[in-house]
Amino acid sequence: MSVNETEAHPFDEWALLIIGVAVSIMHIWFNVFVILSSLWQNALHFAGFALLAAIAYPLRRNGPLLFRLFDVLLGVLAASSAIYLIAREDAIYTRGIYLVPSEWVAGIIVILCALEFTRRVAGWFIPVLIVVGLTYIGWWGSQLSGMFRFSGLKPETLLFRSIYGDDALFGTIAQISSSYVFMFLLFGGFLLRSGAGDFVIDMARAVAGRLVGGPGFVAVIASGLMGTISGSAVANTASTGVITIPLMKRAGFPPKFAAGAEAAASTGGQVMPPIMGAGAFVMATYTQIPYTTIVLVSILPAFLYFATVGFFIRIEAKRSYVTAMDDERISLIEVIKKGGIVFLLPIGILIGLLIYGFTPTYAAGYSMIAVVVSSWLTPRKMGPKAIIEALALGSKNMIMTAILLCTIGLIVNVITTAGIGNTFSLMINEWAGHSLLIALGLVALASLVLGMGLPVTAAYIVLGTLSAPALHGLIADGMLVKALVSGQIPEAAKTFFMLAVPDKLALIGEPMSVATARSIIDAVPFEMASMVRESVLSEHTMTFALLSAHLIVFWLSQDSNVTPPVALAAFAAAAIAGSKPMITGFYSWKLAKGLYIIPLLFAYTPFIGGTLTQDLYIFFFALFGLYAFAAGIEGYMEVKLNLVLRLLTLTSAVMLLWPTDWWINVAGWLLLVGIFIFTKRKDSAQQKLQTASA
Repeated sequence: MSVNETEAHPFDEWALLIIGVAVSIMHIWFNVFVILSSLWQNALHFAGFALLAAIAYPLRRNGPLLFRLFDVLLGVLAASSAIYLIAREDAIYTRGIYLVPSEWVAGIIVILCALEFTRRVAGWFIPVLIVVGLTYIGWWGSQLSGMFRFSGLKPETLLFRSIYGDDALFGTIAQISSSYVFMFLLFGGFLLRSGAGDFVIDMARAVAGRLVGGPGFVAVIASGLMGTISGSAVANTASTGVITIPLMKRAGFPPKFAAGAEAAASTGGQVMPPIMGAGAFVMATYTQIPYTTIVLVSILPAFLYFATVGFFIRIEAKRSYVTAMDDERISLIEVIKKGGIVFLLPIGILIGLLIYGFTPTYAAGYSMIAVVVSSWLTPRKMGPKAIIEALALGSKNMIMTAILLCTIGLIVNVITTAGIGNTFSLMINEWAGHSLLIALGLVALASLVLGMGLPVTAAYIVLGTLSAPALHGLIADGMLVKALVSGQIPEAAKTFFMLAVPDKLALIGEPMSVATARSIIDAVPFEMASMVRESVLSEHTMTFALLSAHLIVFWLSQDSNVTPPVALAAFAAAAIAGSKPMITGFYSWKLAKGLYIIPLLFAYTPFIGGTLTQDLYIFFFALFGLYAFAAGIEGYMEVKLNLVLRLLTLTSAVMLLWPTDWWINVAGWLLLVGIFIFTKRKDSAQQKLQTASA
């Protein structure tokens, strides 16, 4: 039960304010001014948000004083136990990893409290999954047979690894949460408190409000920009949707479409640089690829996603005869005169510092100062009170994310301890039959299932741990096939082929057919596949194959925001629009098709890791291909498409998105342009006829 769902008690408001400010200052302190050990930093992070979660998510709505005291006591107990355990780390190692009774009690309290707070903020799914995982490596895994058999850990070892392990409660993911994620969400809190959110919406209305279907484009632009601030699809929907959805309804869009468009656009905030939710930071840590690299290669794909949503909006505007404009028109000059344009300065400083080489935490810290200074150039100057409120807002916005990212470490610890990741990768390879397309379908299905119980970031962490290695291998194998077909195999690599496939050695280094190359790659034993890839492919190629795999998983993990029966962002939008949740979820799912198509570009083209020329080439044709796809799915372009034109439009979409031959792309572009000109002329003729008859 969220504090936002009911009227907060004055004590709760003051407690959240005071503790929230203290937690924010603590994080600024150990992220900017001092260097703490990761365990101490993560334990303090968990302790602070355990206190906040106990108050913000009470056990009972409007419960009596006894329940309030219980919540406070639980939060204090969790925080003190976490700090006590880390303080005892050296003593535990000195004794040879032997726990005394007080450490047993503190460890059990921390894990139980983590499960309880996770239940409060996200429901039962994650706690149940953790209990199943912990009991698997501690007990019933030894009862299984086959590849999933695990001999089991002693209770003491299990508890120790759950607290102190690299991938445990206070491990790598908690480190990401306590540093990058928190600092960027705090930066977002400063921006929101300074009035930047109003500026974003006003600017979007000024730019797109007068276009045909303008309010829909306002939703796309505002949600994209707000995504750089909040990093949450549901938060995007709630903040921008209260303005954009009524605007779209007044303009003539059906309520279910207006809500679906806002949900789909808000979901794009998760893939929009520079923040990308928490995914970019998790990805950088997992892949050891610089955060700035991940952000830079994500710019063009993000634009493609928002363009796809915009295409659906324009098509619906033409079909629904949306002609009404924003009643409260605002010009770009008026927005600039209000002083809101200065809020682009902190975002520019943030991006500049990241590119220049500052760490994300330092960049976020300096950018917060830039927000305060920028606000002094506007009517909404940030003084001490506003700064305190921004500090508290950042902490409150982080509660759910912090609790989830710490607790999800227990699941990742189970996966790494039991080696389930390698087992799952083998299963994907076996089920997919070495087909990358089938593997993508399996990952998409798994992401939807996980998304029913896990938030987006948590789903990405779990799915990335399980399936990204398999996708990485399959993408790299596709590049290996191209190398074998061309015959461009380094001499040093032939040694590895001799060990892996000695009967095929005579073919290596000679041009061959794709089928022959594919059969050679499929014959390489799984345990030797990595060595063969690394011997043939460059480090750059392998790095970006890995990044492509993680971006595919990350994009597919977003579908729980817009795909029934979960569709959290769509349901939030439906509540604002007054439309039915499930039908709204269907519309948001349809408009967010870029989540499924753009990852295909990651898998089959050099869109990630290619040269600038290659990236722009792919972007150009994909942009038209996505428009053709939207028009073909909707059966409408400038006018309604008959069956033949609809099939031709979908054909042009496939040709434009085809990853191999340039002449196919050009032919698809010419076909699409021809259909567009035909429908445009037909639309003009119909309008002239209507004008004449009127």
